[in-house]
Amino acid sequence: MSLSIAIDIALFAHLAAVAVWIGGMVFAHFCLRPALADVSPQLRLPLIEAVFSRFFNWIGAAVIVLLISGGFLMSRFGGSHAPWQIHLMAALGVVMMLIYGHVRFAVFPRIRRAVQAQRWPDGARAVDTMRRLVLVNLLLGFVTIAAAVLSRGF
Repeated sequence: MSLSIAIDIALFAHLAAVAVWIGGMVFAHFCLRPALADVSPQLRLPLIEAVFSRFFNWIGAAVIVLLISGGFLMSRFGGSHAPWQIHLMAALGVVMMLIYGHVRFAVFPRIRRAVQAQRWPDGARAVDTMRRLVLVNLLLGFVTIAAAVLSRGF
């Protein structure tokens, strides 16, 4: 396989993973959350737990694809000598992955435990924490996309 084809495949995989992650956060924050605002906690929280247990599997896969494809692409575009925009994109991506890890492995288990124990106020607090962190990640995602666009000339 030629290097050009490998770069194209890596770029496609990278962009597809970005689309899944950013698109999922847009859906969760701007569509799912408002649609569930008037639903009772006894119905809302189990639904949120079910939706995000599936969503986090997709994001986990996206993170793996982003790490592999991003590492490969960065190595092809200069590695440590890559333009600053590439380094910014990589740094923001790592911060986003760390936030995802915190949400997935610290906040989400609190939601799951609250649903299992039917402790709706505890679950609501955890969901609010998750909502704020998803919004932060969404904003970081858009800044990361802007860095990617700025790096196009390289």
